[in-house]
Amino acid sequence: MIAQELAQPRQGTAGALLLHSCVPVSEFSESWPTGIQVQIHGMDRDEFFLEDLPAAKELSQRDEAELFLYPGDQHLFTDSSLGAYDPEASALLISRVKELLAHIPTN
Repeated sequence: MIAQELAQPRQGTAGALLLHSCVPVSEFSESWPTGIQVQIHGMDRDEFFLEDLPAAKELSQRDEAELFLYPGDQHLFTDSSLGAYDPEASALLISRVKELLAHIPTN
């Protein structure tokens, strides 16, 4: 949620990665800013992410947004220091993030 709070209202933001959470856009501004690329990543049976899924689906309707659901029920599946870590899902997430980063212009 911190990534969304930082990226959404900030001028000059080029992209955002929302891992494990996505709150309604109205929490931080009136709408998602035009031109900010965003990826939303979460597990399809994560009880915490399921609460955020309606907001994630709504945001993913924008042209510059993508929602990725991974099979599983772990919340922080990308943190290799936790038992929730899922190396396969994390590797796929990383490849998708690299794809996004490759298409974000740098100043």
